[in-house]
Amino acid sequence: MPVNRLFNPVFVIVLAQLFGTSLWFSANSAADDLMASWGIAAADLGTLTNAVQLGFILGTLGFAITGLADRFAASRIFALCAILGALANGAFATFASDMGSGLPWRFVVGLCLAGVYPLGMKLVVTWVPERAGAALAWLVGMLTLGTALPHGVRWLGTGLPWQFAIAVSSLLAFLAAAMIFRLGDGPHLKRRHDAPRLKLGRVIHTFSIPAFRASALGYFGHQWELYAFWTLVPLLVVLAGLADPGSNNLSGLSFAIVGIGALGCVAGGRWSQRIGSARVAACALALSALCCAIYPLSGYFPPWLRLLLLCLWGFSVVADSPHFSALSARACPPEIVGSALACQNALGFAITMISIQLSTSWISSWGNDIAWLLLPGPLLGLIGLLPLWRGLKDGKS
Repeated sequence: MPVNRLFNPVFVIVLAQLFGTSLWFSANSAADDLMASWGIAAADLGTLTNAVQLGFILGTLGFAITGLADRFAASRIFALCAILGALANGAFATFASDMGSGLPWRFVVGLCLAGVYPLGMKLVVTWVPERAGAALAWLVGMLTLGTALPHGVRWLGTGLPWQFAIAVSSLLAFLAAAMIFRLGDGPHLKRRHDAPRLKLGRVIHTFSIPAFRASALGYFGHQWELYAFWTLVPLLVVLAGLADPGSNNLSGLSFAIVGIGALGCVAGGRWSQRIGSARVAACALALSALCCAIYPLSGYFPPWLRLLLLCLWGFSVVADSPHFSALSARACPPEIVGSALACQNALGFAITMISIQLSTSWISSWGNDIAWLLLPGPLLGLIGLLPLWRGLKDGKS
């Protein structure tokens, strides 16, 4: 499909990724309103978030088991999933009135996101395979900004019903579908109607490869912290006394704290060209671990310093994310890269469900100390990544 030369394919894909992934945490932007109107607690918000996570896990495994992403045009799968996700997201805003009616719609959103986020990377490879590594940092950065976007929309739409931010997310996902459908697949697409399916036995064996195992363990620790932190941000802002529940400031600060992670991804991508992906991931894990350790003591800090600490945490918590996929892909045999990464992602997102549920259930009693619940993630991730960040098998980007 011809593409207007004014539009760079990578720019189109990155922007579509931003718009499409705004569906992910759209319900979380309305956390205070949902708690008030539905009579639910923070733990229920964790359950809503986990419905999306579960859908994403099953969707990712579904693509891996069936090989659909290799059999059909990536652009068509992306567009279809973005449209279906937008419809499910809109249905949540329109029809959900309690947890029972809301959970199924969030689950469907998660299923659809499995055809948006991973397919974005595949599309980059079909257009500019030589820039895939650099583009990965931008794609994860756009996922981060997409996660923050509903908070930003809520901030701009002060006084409007909570459904407004969710509706805007759906409109953006429709736009993402149109952009990718118009763009099409790149000239480097290698579609295989006999695409191999998930090789579970060989994937399990891959964990015996030291470099792959180190990268996977680092990723699992990273996942324990990342999505729980994103879920907790509005609650932490309120606990810190930086904003009142349901206020305009709460949405604005939540957008800033989560969104600054996009800069962390881009900065980490540039830095990796000098010191390698493993060392960037290790530095990010160490910095986010330090934020986890210090944050419960921030009650003694002035408000501006608490906000600065939250922003530093938001910057570092996701800066390592693009590098784990790169490290794992380099470490395992080429013929099972897709299967290995699919299983690694599925296990990683399963871990997020545990930390999200525990942290949202316990934050009312733990308060700011909840950060210590997240601390084992980056610490264990750092230990698991040790063989790579010490340079024994460090693959520079």
